Amino acid sequence: MAEEKELAGKVAIVTGAGRNIGEEISKILARNGAKVAVVDMDPRRGHTVAGEIVKAGGEAAGFVADVSSEPDVATLVTDIVAKWGRVDILVNNAAISDNQNILEITKDQWDKVLAVTLTGPFLMSQHAARAMVAGKRGGKIVNVGSTSGFFGRSRAVAYAAAKGGVANLTRAMAVQLAPHNIRVNGVVPNKIGSPVGKDEFDPTRPVVNLRGRNGVPLDMARAVLFLVSEDSDFIVGDMLFVDGGVSAILVGDPAATRETRPAG
Repeated sequence: MAEEKELAGKVAIVTGAGRNIGEEISKILARNGAKVAVVDMDPRRGHTVAGEIVKAGGEAAGFVADVSSEPDVATLVTDIVAKWGRVDILVNNAAISDNQNILEITKDQWDKVLAVTLTGPFLMSQHAARAMVAGKRGGKIVNVGSTSGFFGRSRAVAYAAAKGGVANLTRAMAVQLAPHNIRVNGVVPNKIGSPVGKDEFDPTRPVVNLRGRNGVPLDMARAVLFLVSEDSDFIVGDMLFVDGGVSAILVGDPAATRETRPAG
């Protein structure tokens, strides 16, 4: 008799799932038995990933939604519950970046990044958590953060602010949803796979970490799988750094620093 997969019968939603980290998370959850809602703004990418999951023997469907739009999010969650009857897992991965300096960024650019990267996880979590509470089975939510949310950097001011917000949104949600047996955590990558919003991975992109290699989407996917499994049952409200040890190193940013000169 075949061993039952750990996530058998569970329904998972993954946003920004048409490529890179979100794609790999969707596939690893499906390999472990989950039915996966592959959510992406690009219908071609989302349906392609869902099709690859089905071809590999898993169960998935592509969905199109703008996570910064509450009507889109409400419809998305309603459609997923109508299709599979429940929501057990949510992975908030969708994000965009600005790559702008505080002196250059416009308010429209700021608003757009915050809407997708911070308000998106809030809306998705609110509507998915309501479905979890209604189902009375508990659930797991994982927010994808970034080392940019914990340290200053010479560009991407809106992205850094949004990801800092994601870290404390995770903690607040963990506290407020714990009474409903919904366990909330986050993962914190650094330069894993292709840059935010990009399709192409540049293997020559300089990386300084303690592993001596580039991070790959599978590194993140394995961490997410751990956080939605029962192996992590006593971990809640945490931001798990999956950064190759970057956060353990004090590294200066040459673009942001001034030359040190002797006093006097």
